[in-house]
Amino acid sequence: MMLKTMKRISFELILLLGLIIPTIAMPEENRPSPITDQPWQEVVISVYDADISARFFTEIAGYEVVWRGAESPEFLSHLGLNKAASGQSIVLKSPGSEIGYIRLIEFSDVPTQEPTRPGARPWDTGCYTSVMMRAKGLESIYDDAIRMNWWTETPITDLDFGTSKLKIVIFKGPQGIQVEAYERISPPLPKDFPEFERLSLPFNIMQTVRDREAARKFFVDQLGFDTFFYGPPATAQKEAQMPLGIPLNLTTTSRYQAAILYPKAAETGRVELVEFMDLKGENHSAQCDAPNFGILSIKFLVDDVSKAKAELIKRNIDQDMNISSTVLFPFGEIDLFSLKAPDGANIEFYSTKE
Repeated sequence: MMLKTMKRISFELILLLGLIIPTIAMPEENRPSPITDQPWQEVVISVYDADISARFFTEIAGYEVVWRGAESPEFLSHLGLNKAASGQSIVLKSPGSEIGYIRLIEFSDVPTQEPTRPGARPWDTGCYTSVMMRAKGLESIYDDAIRMNWWTETPITDLDFGTSKLKIVIFKGPQGIQVEAYERISPPLPKDFPEFERLSLPFNIMQTVRDREAARKFFVDQLGFDTFFYGPPATAQKEAQMPLGIPLNLTTTSRYQAAILYPKAAETGRVELVEFMDLKGENHSAQCDAPNFGILSIKFLVDDVSKAKAELIKRNIDQDMNISSTVLFPFGEIDLFSLKAPDGANIEFYSTKE
C-alpha cells in the first residue's frame, strides 16, 4: 500500500512543543471528502466580563468590534442553556479578515460556572487549550499585556531552526483565556498570510488529547480533514526553557507527539492535537460546555447542515447533532449543529439562510 507523502513542515508550526520533530508519512488514500472546505469561522469563548476580556484584542491586537449585543434565546438553547439564561457577546476580528472571529460571551442567570480547564496545565487533557496568533513586535506586546494584567507561562522564548529565528510566548488572560503568540524574526512570513500590525487573526487552535491517534482518526476518517503534520514522539534535545512551562529537568525526557490538521491546505483554520506521553494531568473533557468559562467551540461554514449531518451519520458519528435555527450576528439567520471531538472539544457546523 502506497503512503501519501507528508507536506513539508516549517518549524514555526511545531513551536508549541519547542522541539525539532521529523515529519512522518500517514496513509490518507482512503480519506473521505471533507465535511467543509472552509477554515473555522469563529471561536467562542465564555468570560465573566466581555468588556474586560476584549481589551486585549482591541487595544493590543488592534482588533475591530464587529458586533455587540444580546444573544438570541435560540442560540442559548443550542448551547444547552435553559430559558432563564441570557448572554451578551462582543464579536471581534482582525482588520480586513472575514475569518477567525472571536466571540466573547458573558452569560447571566445560569447555574454555577466553572473553568473548562481549571489550573490550565498544558498536560491536562480536554476542551481547547489556546488559540494561536502570529505576532510582530512581541516584546512590546508582552509589556502591554502584563500591564493589562494578562500573564504568561514563561518569558518570551527564543527558538532557532536552520535559517528561521522565532520568538514565542503564551499569554494567559481572564478566566483562563490563552493566546499563543509567535513572531518570526526571519525569514519573512508567507506572502499569502493575511496582513496584520501586531497580532494576526487566530490561525490555529490547540487541544491537549489523551490519544493523538484516536483524535486524528476522528478528524481525518470522519470529518475528512487533511493532515499537515504528524510527527513521531520526541523530546527537547537539551535542557531548555519551553513555552509550555515544563520543568527544566524534564524537558529532555518527557515525550510529546503532535498533529496539525485542516479541512484543506491553507495558512489558517488549523487544529492542533498534542499528546503528552509521560506527564499525566487531569481530564477536563466533561467540562467543555456552556456556561463554563473558557474556549467553548469553533465554528465551520458548510453549504447545507442537513446534508452535512447526514454524511456524518454515514461515517458512523453517533451523536445527537440536533439542528437549531437561530439568528447569530454578524452571520444572520443560520442553521447549526455541534458535535464533540474525542476529548470533549465542541465543533459547530452552520449554514446561512438565503
